[in-house]
Amino acid sequence: MTDTTDRAPEAASAENGAPAGNGQPEAGDPVAALAKENAAMKDRLLRTLAEMENLRKRTERDVADAKSYGVTSFARDVLGVADNMRRAFEAIGPELRASDEPGIKSLIDGVELTERELLKVLEKHGVRRFEPKGEKFDPNVHQAMFEVPDPSAPAGTVVQVIQPGYMIGDRMLRPALVGVAKGGPKAGAAEASEQAPANDNADN
Repeated sequence: MTDTTDRAPEAASAENGAPAGNGQPEAGDPVAALAKENAAMKDRLLRTLAEMENLRKRTERDVADAKSYGVTSFARDVLGVADNMRRAFEAIGPELRASDEPGIKSLIDGVELTERELLKVLEKHGVRRFEPKGEKFDPNVHQAMFEVPDPSAPAGTVVQVIQPGYMIGDRMLRPALVGVAKGGPKAGAAEASEQAPANDNADN
């Protein structure tokens, strides 16, 4: 007759269906495998959602850019027409402007009206003309063609606009061609000298 009291505790536990060793799940535990797979799927889902959100935002930006700047090429071609309208209007001398002849007056009014309508159509599509005379020279939107000796104007100030510039949205469509003052005081010094008398008067 065999004595069961001499069997190892591990063997006795195995027969009773209890886990052997320290009670940890074995490597092939299906619950642990499912939990690991679930975590991996959740991670993939979150990554996919993030990619879809980035794609949505990028698509919205592309659509907005296409709406705002889709007419850039066409607008750039139309600028030549706007320039010719401006030249035609400027070519009308003071004698013709002062003329009382109905035909001449109608012609001048027609040129002015046509230019105004053209600019209105361009603005409707986000294209805006700017003439920076009197402003500080900005190389981002101005193109200096020459310097003008002018001690009465702060150095670096636009004193002459040869050709107006155009913006489309917040982008530069065409820079303004300008003449820039030289020989005068620096812009900062000029502003300080203008403020000094005001401050002196305030003290008095």
